[in-house]
Amino acid sequence: MPTYAMNVFLLPIDLCREIEVLMNGFWWQGKSGRGIRWKAWDFLSQPKNCGGMGFRRLHEFNLAMLAKQAWRLFSNPDSLVGKVYKARYYPSGDFLSAKIGYNPSFIWRSIFQTQEIIREGFKWRVGDGKLINVWRDPWLPDPENPRVTSQVPEGL
Repeated sequence: MPTYAMNVFLLPIDLCREIEVLMNGFWWQGKSGRGIRWKAWDFLSQPKNCGGMGFRRLHEFNLAMLAKQAWRLFSNPDSLVGKVYKARYYPSGDFLSAKIGYNPSFIWRSIFQTQEIIREGFKWRVGDGKLINVWRDPWLPDPENPRVTSQVPEGL
């Protein structure tokens, strides 16, 4: 499995499917090239504790690996790569407020694809409240409408 490439590049879905077909063939085809497919790939890719074989769906695994890199950018902004990406792609904000930018690198485009995944699973503690913007930040528990919808008072 191309784990390193999946850690930094978003592989095309068709390539992931092709690799899955090859993996499936490896497990189920005999030396003659023919074999019996005892179970569907959907079943085999279920976690072991759900009765499957634990094979990974490569596209989802690819997104998970890239989301891990995105989380590192967000949670370690003072790392070298964090400083480089911040200077280039989101100089006045953080990863969650970043835009794709002009002429982005392929690695940034790949990591940027996981921004919504990070945003959906992101929760943070209020702490002292200094970093909270009540009007901009999604802090309400309603997933349909997580932001305050009333008018912003003048002067804020």
